[in-house]
Amino acid sequence: MSKVDFKKELRHLYQPSAKEFVVVDVPPMNFLMMDGHGDPNTAQEYQDAVEALYAVAFKIKFVSKKEAGRDYVVPPLEGLWWAEDMEVFTTRRDKSAWDWTMMIMQPQWVTPEMFEEALRQVEKKKNLPALPKLRLETYHEGLSVQILHIGSYDDEGPTLDRMHHVFIPENGYEMAGKHHEIYLSDVRKVAPEKLKTVLRQPIKKV
Repeated sequence: MSKVDFKKELRHLYQPSAKEFVVVDVPPMNFLMMDGHGDPNTAQEYQDAVEALYAVAFKIKFVSKKEAGRDYVVPPLEGLWWAEDMEVFTTRRDKSAWDWTMMIMQPQWVTPEMFEEALRQVEKKKNLPALPKLRLETYHEGLSVQILHIGSYDDEGPTLDRMHHVFIPENGYEMAGKHHEIYLSDVRKVAPEKLKTVLRQPIKKV
């Protein structure tokens, strides 16, 4: 059984340039999703969300192999981030004011029934408080600008500032959706200065 790696299959979406902003058209994709609020470094709600996401994502992979005969590498953790004042992402970086949706992309062949089966299996084995809030949903970003950030999450501010206030307006676009990050590195194993994160912003023509 061959194993699909979506970071390679969708290289233009998951491995952009680190040197320049690139405009892409992101198709509709299915995700495990969970919403929350607060500082990802300290909020228990965030830790619970990520734990539930990974538990179900890996169980769906198991169900996919058994029921559909299809194997794949579990895609990376992703997050949509927003706040009433978007400056908290760029200049002030006030993480306590952040709202978020954490998510993991799912193959198109994963059905709602497979998702429900994975949920049931995880519920039997683990007591995860966030599990009831998990959902499987299609998300369509469409036209977006993105870049690969290499370094600490706390150093993203200047790059986001250039994206929001220089590249987007100078190229005739305006922001049209939630800030999106894709975490390509395992934060437990990679030094902060070497972390790889896709920074993406949906846009539309002015």
